[in-house]
Amino acid sequence: MFRLGRKIAGMKIGIVSDSHGAVAILRRALAMLAERGAEAIVHCGDVGSGECITALGETDLPAYAVAGNMDHHPGRLQTQADAENVHFSLDTILVPLGDDKYLAAIHGDDSRAMAELLEQGRFDYLCHGHTHQPRDEKIGRTRVINPGALRHAHPPTAAILDTNADTVELFAVR
Repeated sequence: MFRLGRKIAGMKIGIVSDSHGAVAILRRALAMLAERGAEAIVHCGDVGSGECITALGETDLPAYAVAGNMDHHPGRLQTQADAENVHFSLDTILVPLGDDKYLAAIHGDDSRAMAELLEQGRFDYLCHGHTHQPRDEKIGRTRVINPGALRHAHPPTAAILDTNADTVELFAVR
């Protein structure tokens, strides 16, 4: 099931994944994304805690998140996201970028779901996590982006997507 987020126009989108409840590293990543001019945040799953949802909400930027395979209480995360004004989905969230362009975000543990999203050919960007490995690859019309992971990764990484320039910067979180 798709959940449609609020429309955002061409901008810089900060992308994180796999925080696994490590709120301190998530906050550092969010600060680094803000320094790089992020105007919205996408979390690609394995959020891990309500505190991480709160950190996303405290950025005062439009924030989008999906549940991951290690998010064992997604209903609680959904309740927290609603309270923090964070757009949250159990599986796929769509971020309308304007001009009939979309960013889709999933966790990535379901390879069949990823393949189906790619086969649709309607998304300019497909962001995912799960593998803890950074990725920036064009498949058909879709740019597939994995920011890596904030926890259980050496070094922890995040990404910033500039939809105007169609560029991705992957960077280590310190």
